[in-house]
Amino acid sequence: MAGSFFSTLKTELIYRVILLNPASAKTIVAEWIEVFYNGKRRHSSISYLAPREYERRFYDGTEAKKSA
Repeated sequence: MAGSFFSTLKTELIYRVILLNPASAKTIVAEWIEVFYNGKRRHSSISYLAPREYERRFYDGTEAKKSA
């Protein structure tokens, strides 16, 4: 999975953006991960859901089981 992640990172961000210095690179990559990769991008390994949606469904199911 790590190889797939870094391939996606390079294809969808690094090759499209000019990174001027390490500080701006760190900020841009962190923002891409939090906003796009974890928030919106669908992943085949989790039934083509965005990670946040998968996590929400997981915990909603967990809470429902605890309540029952």
